[in-house]
Amino acid sequence: MSDSTVGFKRIPCPDCEGSGELRIESENINEHFEVEKQTVITECPRCLGLGFLPPGSS
Repeated sequence: MSDSTVGFKRIPCPDCEGSGELRIESENINEHFEVEKQTVITECPRCLGLGFLPPGSS
């Protein structure tokens, strides 16, 4: 790589560990007083679902 070429190193997102997704475990009690476990999967807000931190962010 020459001095005029600019590159960046992909740093895995520490919040989602590079997956781009956050998994949130949830427990709810239904009308029969039974515990229902649920996993909610959502896009990681820190890396915007990319799995790595965008250049210039830390």
